[in-house]
Amino acid sequence: MDKLDTIFMMQQKLNEDIRVRRNLPQYSPEEWVQKHAMAMVAELSEVLDEVNYKWWKKPKELNHAALKEELVDVFHFFLSMCLEAGMTAEDLYRVYLDKNKENFDRQMGLSAKKGYEL
Repeated sequence: MDKLDTIFMMQQKLNEDIRVRRNLPQYSPEEWVQKHAMAMVAELSEVLDEVNYKWWKKPKELNHAALKEELVDVFHFFLSMCLEAGMTAEDLYRVYLDKNKENFDRQMGLSAKKGYEL
């Protein structure tokens, strides 16, 4: 089992534990994706707080440990959305490779998708 498989398994266990301990209702996968997406937005806001995006405030020294922790919080909710979408670690890897190639093709003007011509 590779690291990504392990992370997916750990996230699935965490999600199941939270649902049981919190006695959460039976939401549909679509509702769970919505909830995880909103939670991810909230966590992204916390990432912004760590990197001094508020130009109207005196900047603080970057806390790398806190930033990394917030990024992992974002990743937790991303993984949860993947799981609710029925994705495995292998699926994520495969789709990432395909999309990464397409993104490079777009930037090089090689994509069939309109709007990316050079």
